[in-house]
Amino acid sequence: MKRMDRAVATVVGSAVGDALGAPFEFGPPGAFSARFPEPGGGGEMCGGGGWEPGEGTDDTQMAVLVAESLLRRGGLDLPDIFGRFQQWAAADPKDIGLQTEDVLTNGMPWDLAAAIHFQVTQRAAGNGSLMRASTSAVYFARAGRTMTMDAARRIAALTHGDRAAWEGTAIFHELIRLTLAGADPLRALPDVLEDVHPDHRRRYGTVLAADWHPDQATEFNGAVWPCLGSAVWALRNTNSFEDALRAAIDVGGDTDTVAAVTGGLAGAYYGWDAIPDRWTEPLHVPLPGFDGRVMRPADLIDLAHHLETGMD
Repeated sequence: MKRMDRAVATVVGSAVGDALGAPFEFGPPGAFSARFPEPGGGGEMCGGGGWEPGEGTDDTQMAVLVAESLLRRGGLDLPDIFGRFQQWAAADPKDIGLQTEDVLTNGMPWDLAAAIHFQVTQRAAGNGSLMRASTSAVYFARAGRTMTMDAARRIAALTHGDRAAWEGTAIFHELIRLTLAGADPLRALPDVLEDVHPDHRRRYGTVLAADWHPDQATEFNGAVWPCLGSAVWALRNTNSFEDALRAAIDVGGDTDTVAAVTGGLAGAYYGWDAIPDRWTEPLHVPLPGFDGRVMRPADLIDLAHHLETGMD
């Protein structure tokens, strides 16, 4: 399989998972299969809960903003990414995490806002930095393990002051890097965990273990480690992109983000041809605060091509 096919499927697959899971957010386990019991039956991109069929949420919207900053600035410009996030947040998007909203609107500069939020609340281990990481994972994949994991941590730290969020995003970046290169991300997990900060290695080792199940999570999957663990579990225990997304959404809870992370991983693993056309055709990603722009599948594919080649 060509590397570009995997890269495109990472970006589009994450967006598909986001839009597919959004209508089931905070619902009970098994809700997706209860509504669509026959795999491949169609109609799954159903919309609901305030979302149009195929509409990308804040997960994909922020991923696009990260991508456009990386491409237009020719690399990692943290103040620019933060400024784009602020412009987006000020435009009243349909959905924005409470923690992310506070960081982006508290008036603090880009390099202090998340840290101060964490000092005050001691709560900043949400999955909001992980949910938007598909585009940056593709962009930095050719740079090697150290650089891609470091970039993930630095982008995560813009909105999340808890290192747990940084490390989860770094693991995702590295799994995408390995998969784009044709490696098996599941077999590589023990080695990847060696580069996780020692304070968080055991926690991630638990949720990424082969015998872990989302039912064993000790926190809601809106937290970064059970979210990543659920995505890896879905990839490990299914045999297709479609089945991985179905399993991820059936976990329940924060379904759009668990499915977005799963979609990125499964897209890189199975490639572009594995993503059903019926899921990509209605896909669209509004960008509040950016002149009414709406990204369509062709735009996301083009974005992924540029991210993979590192060219604007």
